[in-house]
Amino acid sequence: MRGLWRRYAPAMARYDFRCSTCGTTFEVERPMSMADAPTSCPEGHEGAIKLFPVFAATGFSGAAPQPSGGGCCGGGCCG
Repeated sequence: MRGLWRRYAPAMARYDFRCSTCGTTFEVERPMSMADAPTSCPEGHEGAIKLFPVFAATGFSGAAPQPSGGGCCGGGCCG
């Protein structure tokens, strides 16, 4: 099995960056082991900032749950 691992390229991932100089947002594909390595924007500026990924959550409405009764604030005993 040891030789099997050598046949495959390292896992690649896509990362979003934003240039702190010109504001350009761009994507870089690189091995996960280099996720935090510095990069330059397509215009050649140094010091691009890696952006946090945004994931979609299914079944989430974004609203906070409403109290369902009981207690002062949920039971209507407050004026």
